Formats: sequence, structure tokens, C-alpha cells
Amino acid sequence: MSEIGRVTLSGIVKRHGTFTALHGIDLEIAPGEFFVLLGPSGSGKTTTLRILAGLEPHDAGRVLQDGVDVTERAPGERDVAMVFQSYALYPHMTVHENIAFPLRMVGTAATEIENAVRDAAAKVHIEHLLDRRPGQLSGGQQQRCALARAIVRKPRLFLLDEPLSNLDAKLRVETRVELRKLQRALNVTTVYVTHDQEEAMTLADRIAVFMDGRIAQVGRPADIYSRPASVVVAGFIGSPPMNLLPAEVRGSALVVAGVTVPLGRDAGPAGPVTLGLRPGAIKIAASGIPARIYLVEDLGDATILDLHVGDKLIKMRTGQRPDVREGDEIKLAFAAEAVHLFDPASGLRKAP
Repeated sequence: MSEIGRVTLSGIVKRHGTFTALHGIDLEIAPGEFFVLLGPSGSGKTTTLRILAGLEPHDAGRVLQDGVDVTERAPGERDVAMVFQSYALYPHMTVHENIAFPLRMVGTAATEIENAVRDAAAKVHIEHLLDRRPGQLSGGQQQRCALARAIVRKPRLFLLDEPLSNLDAKLRVETRVELRKLQRALNVTTVYVTHDQEEAMTLADRIAVFMDGRIAQVGRPADIYSRPASVVVAGFIGSPPMNLLPAEVRGSALVVAGVTVPLGRDAGPAGPVTLGLRPGAIKIAASGIPARIYLVEDLGDATILDLHVGDKLIKMRTGQRPDVREGDEIKLAFAAEAVHLFDPASGLRKAP
């Protein structure tokens, strides 16, 4: 397998005075992989990307590209291209000049630049806009111009920092599709930062979930969704995210809000647990856990019920509009295979 585009981060520590922004980040990113750094604001994902680009110094650890230590190398010596949230286009230059800029900086021949610019512009469907200036472009067109400028010099590593966040919802979804197809066509290792978990789930080959300067979990989107490693990941991934309720294991049953729910299998050692349930796994039933409807959210193709179970507020998602109103008392049920159990002290997933 080609090693071109392999990235290794080993023990990366970043401090701002007494505050530690990154607590020893270890990552291995495979050649050609679309790898997403996902997490809330302030979790350390953009800092990690900037360290990878060489734009920000760090206090400990190493950055390797294709097995070579590039920790001390300047950004221009790392063969990476970065697309920022703001696009960072030169307003006085045309689209053509913006895309050509990286090639001019390294003294590429004029005929080669012309061919490369037109090829990059065609890949992102802006070949008809080459004579315009950034101020004459829509947000989506500016974003495509920034992408073309990044891919024009065929870097080994493509770094994107929240590149779709300035676009409206419809354009964001459309551009997301284009971006994934472009990355596959270029087959270039891509590291992508976002706080939008839907974006991460649809784009990524693998995801690293960042929380408070640490990596909480690394894995394929489907694995992180179906087997979150902790309550922190469970409460972040999913739309709406997983519900978390206090419960107790008793043999092959769970006690939730005073109701015994048979699981039909051994649930592990007796004692308190945190029960995780996806909103789509909960159903209204004739008997089960008592709940009171707090709010009915009609989304058109689905309905979300905000429910009080004891003093906890949880969400249930259903495809049909149930015949219920706010304030109604109902009973809830769920299948045994939908159950996720976490240790209430550490927050970590318990073995099934």
C-alpha cells in the first residue's frame, strides 16, 4: 500500500500558560483517508489541525508525514494545502489569479499554470468564473475557489477547517456531496475539522471525537454511532443524541424509573448503571416506563417528543405523528438490543 499521505501524530501536547489545550494526542491517518476531527468548540480539534499544518507550535510530541518527522519544518516544507473557514481569498485578485497563486509562488511555468488552473477550476465547477473577483462571488462559489486553490498544486495532505460553516443549510449539503466526490477522485489524504456531527458522519472514513483536549473515541462513523465508548460520546453523536438515564441492573433485567424491564440476557454485575437509548429506539406502549409529554416537535417527516421520565428530560423520535398532546401521561418501551450500558462513575461503556 502506498505510504504517500500517511500522517502520524504522537503525544502532541499544547499549553497556553497554565491551561492545557491538548493532552497527548495520538493519531494514525492512512493514505487516501478522509479523516474527520469532530468535537464541540474549544475541544482542541482546530489546534490539532494547525499543529499538523505547522501553523502553530506545540510543547511536546511529534508530527510525521510518510514516516518522516516534520515537527520542526515550516508550513511551506510540509506539502500540505489548507482551506480555512473564512476562505482567505485575495480580494484584489481574480478567481484565476487566486487559484494560480500557489503555483506562481514556487515558480511554475506559465503554460503549466494555465492548464493546472483550468483543470482545478473544472473539478469544482467554477471554470466560468475565472475572470471574476471574490467580491462578485456567492459564498458557495468563494468556497469552491478556495478548494481549487488548495488542490491546484496536488498536495500530499489536504487540511480543511470548518470549510462549509459559512454556507446556508441547502448549499452545505450540496457542497458536502461534491467535496466527498472530489476527495475520492483526487485520492488525497484529507483531515477535516467540524463541530457538525451530521457532516462528520456523512463525510468521514473515520472520525476522532475530541472532548476537552483529549480524543474520546476513534472509529468508523457507524461504529461510533452504534457503540459509543462513553457517555460523553453518546451524548454528542446522533440527532437528537442518545438519551441517558439512571438505572440498576438486577440479573437479566433493568430497573428504570421504578419499573423492571426484562432484557432476556445477563446484563452484567448487579448495581447502578447509566442506560443509553437512542431516541428512535423508544416506543409508546400499553405498559412500561411512565413518562409525561413536555413538548411535541413536528418535523414533517418525523415527530420528536420531549418527555419527562422522573426528573430527566429525554427525546423520542418517531416517523408517524402520534395522537398525543403536551401534558399527556404515557408509557415507554424499548427492545433489549437497543440498550447501551455505561459505568456511572467513569462514564465508560460496559461490556455487553
